Amino acid sequence: MEVIINKSRLELLEGDITKQDTEAVVNAANSRLAGGGGVDGAIHRAGGPQIMEECRKIGGCPTGEARITTGGKLKARYVIHAVGPIYRDGRHGEPELLLGAYKYSLKLASENKIKSVAFPSISTGAYGYPVEDAANIAISTAVDYLKSHTEIEIVCFVLFNTDTYKAYERALSSIINVQ
Repeated sequence: MEVIINKSRLELLEGDITKQDTEAVVNAANSRLAGGGGVDGAIHRAGGPQIMEECRKIGGCPTGEARITTGGKLKARYVIHAVGPIYRDGRHGEPELLLGAYKYSLKLASENKIKSVAFPSISTGAYGYPVEDAANIAISTAVDYLKSHTEIEIVCFVLFNTDTYKAYERALSSIINVQ
């Protein structure tokens, strides 16, 4: 599924984020930027040790923010390491922190003149964020950002399974229909 927002394309696809041919991929990172499981582990394995070397130099990243490194051996030139919240109950700032992780990532892409960026579904794996809620935050943040930032030409959400893809599809459909 894809839509045009301002002059940019926002698209959804089911697949492997490590194989994306975008200038940057976003990593669902932990606050120590220490690698881990899920998307984080896959990006570090596919990108090689150069990514971890840069992460160690950076030292860490607060929840709700992001940092940028090389893409190592990935097709993507850059990895934007976004730290989403661990979900407790939705009443401990989780929505604002998740929104911040997406917005900070988009801001880093703009500042680094990155034209295309691929996102995973941040915080919905090991961090337990409900996919429907996370999809609404992710899509609305991207749509709002693209309305006033034409420098990013493509924002792609690369979703690892059909259920997650469908949740993002529902979120995109409802947000576009509201406008």
